[in-house]
Amino acid sequence: MAKFVTIGERIHCISPVIKEAMATRNPEPILKRAKEQIAAGATYIDVNIGPAESDGEDLMKWAVQLIQSECNNIPLALDTANQKAIEAGISVYNRTNGKPIVNSADAGDRISNINLAADNDAIVIALLSKDGIPKDNDERMIYCQEMLEMWMMLGQDPTDIWFDPLFLVIKGMQEKQMDVLQAIKDIADMGLNTTGGLSNVSNGMPKALRPIVDSNMLAMAMMCGFSSAIVNPCDTRLMETVKTCDIIKNEYLFADSYLEM
Repeated sequence: MAKFVTIGERIHCISPVIKEAMATRNPEPILKRAKEQIAAGATYIDVNIGPAESDGEDLMKWAVQLIQSECNNIPLALDTANQKAIEAGISVYNRTNGKPIVNSADAGDRISNINLAADNDAIVIALLSKDGIPKDNDERMIYCQEMLEMWMMLGQDPTDIWFDPLFLVIKGMQEKQMDVLQAIKDIADMGLNTTGGLSNVSNGMPKALRPIVDSNMLAMAMMCGFSSAIVNPCDTRLMETVKTCDIIKNEYLFADSYLEM
């Protein structure tokens, strides 16, 4: 991975509008958010259907086919705790523009998602946790090694497991922020890819502060080798930061109109 990858987070069942659209199979709100995020520059779209215990397989198939058929086969991250729903989504997934992402595995109860991704030639997001938030970077790196070894033993490309160090909320965990950045650097120094839910950092802050905090954290993370993030791509300041950092890192050629690309 060179140019930074953004995974649009706005198709999420926690949103009342999206939750209702999923329940009633109403395509319009889902397509509206998908197209907005693509227009804003998202590389992938995350499709979070929640636990979806009763109808997860049908719901994920419907969502995958709907979004890809209407949005030029945009690559998707399939986000649910329901493994059968992920498999169902992959079964109808169009790989023309990129592999599916399984979101997500961890070193605990969800470690089997590593096998699921390997069996289906998918990328997997691996949370550096086992049971809650890791206490320090030593613990993060233990989980990183465990999951990387498992992935490699399955014959998979090490660049197809994207490690999530777990971004932590500043309000209440301000002293932990530099640890997260150091974890990103340590993983990047191993030649591995990273990702994570950036908006966790500013959770609970006033609305006006969130884009400022998120974009600055992102710039610092990219300096440490951060390669992907799960974000709101409709946040203009954030996407300007991504594009500018990519220019500074010489990932693509500068032009006066680079923000419009």
